[in-house]
Amino acid sequence: MTALGLAGLALSSAMVACGDDGDSAQDAVVRAEPTAGNWKTWVLASGSEIAVPAPPAKDSDKAKADVKAVKDAAGKRTAATQATVDKWSGPLPTKVWTETAFDFTAKGPKNPPLSTRNYALLHVAISDAVIAAYHWKYEYDVKAPEGVKTLVPASPDPSYPSEHAAMAGAASKVLAYLFPAQASLRLDEMADEAAQSRVDAGTNTPSDIEAGLALGRAVADKVIAYAKTDGAGTPWNGKRPAGVTDTKNFWQPAPGVVSPPIDPEAGKWKGWVLTNNAAFRPPPPPAYNGAELKAAAVDAVDVKKNLTAEQERLARFWEGGEGTKNPGGVTLSVALPDVEKAAGEGDRGVRWTLPRTTRAMALLTITMADGGIAVWEAKYVYWYPRPENVVRDLGVDRNYKPLLATPRFPAYPSGSAGYAGGEAAIMDYLFPNNTAVHKQRADDQIIARIYAGVHWRFDAVSEEGGRKISQLVIDKVKGDTVGGGA
Repeated sequence: MTALGLAGLALSSAMVACGDDGDSAQDAVVRAEPTAGNWKTWVLASGSEIAVPAPPAKDSDKAKADVKAVKDAAGKRTAATQATVDKWSGPLPTKVWTETAFDFTAKGPKNPPLSTRNYALLHVAISDAVIAAYHWKYEYDVKAPEGVKTLVPASPDPSYPSEHAAMAGAASKVLAYLFPAQASLRLDEMADEAAQSRVDAGTNTPSDIEAGLALGRAVADKVIAYAKTDGAGTPWNGKRPAGVTDTKNFWQPAPGVVSPPIDPEAGKWKGWVLTNNAAFRPPPPPAYNGAELKAAAVDAVDVKKNLTAEQERLARFWEGGEGTKNPGGVTLSVALPDVEKAAGEGDRGVRWTLPRTTRAMALLTITMADGGIAVWEAKYVYWYPRPENVVRDLGVDRNYKPLLATPRFPAYPSGSAGYAGGEAAIMDYLFPNNTAVHKQRADDQIIARIYAGVHWRFDAVSEEGGRKISQLVIDKVKGDTVGGGA
């Protein structure tokens, strides 16, 4: 495609009809995203790194078989076909994969930095696969199938390889690696269903989805190779660092609990934008026997005594405890509807494209992954005790019990505050008109941990570190030419 043609696509919107119903839910104006293949990738060197073979030649037997397959599929449609197509073709088609990761995370032991690391690996794989697919789309410039009524709007971008299939191939394989206890066969079946839904919808040919699946799985291999070198899974040697004694003035499990701390080695993992994991380490917290900590212990008791129903609701909403998607998953789930809405509603001239949504999810999860690393680095430098232990040990309330279970790792600084600050800053970048909403969410997430009785107010110092990490992420992608804004 010529540069003039690319510019025309970038500046205009294309009408994509589904039948003859006019401006209905089945019709849409969807903007092309011709420069997406040049956007910043995170594991791939560029969108062109993994070669995609040329599509079938026009009028070849394979090309004719592709057309026949699309028409045959159209003749076999049922209500179930439409439901499956809708499942995989919504404004945020990554949502099924994100929610699958939430479900798998909830089935394992709580580990906040591991969960955000895994969410980032999944969404980096999806984003890099989409960028790669878009590079090759404009290299080959294959038109979508013609002569068949589509169940959802076809993209105005070229159809080969299928970006939906590329996402499915990447996501399914990365999830199978990250969660080996889950059925990899079922994940493969999900990927095949997602890819085939594009043929059933009339928007892509079998060749489109075969190339997309292969590309996505090749991207997944690169992401898995990266994951094998990031340091996650390194066992702790069971020894506290010099100067951190096994006494009450440092972190201990909650009264009545016998448990090692969760993942003291996470602060040493390789980050996406961090080059020094201690770069945003906050200054030391208040001394154990000092007046500030004693006042904080009294405050913790007062908060519990005067807790309102709304404060308790906030505490439980943001908990992310054992058997859940973890705190970072809660943070991500709150941001996710805004990304979905941007792609599904609003003026058609600024409605987000699919590559833009997958890019946004990568930025959010990368920020939180590095935020988790930075917070864990500081936690296991200071080994600071939790309110439940301190309130009892200092004699403020010998029977004190917080609203929610005390986490099995040090208090200072707060992981939730780090996630909240980073997420809010990325959302400000993506949605600059909604900064007040983002700030309120972050404030709610941070104060919720005070209401829960598991953090000190000064633990929220990590909010600023999260914001600084977000800026490093934003700086990495500033060169992207994204239609309609960030």
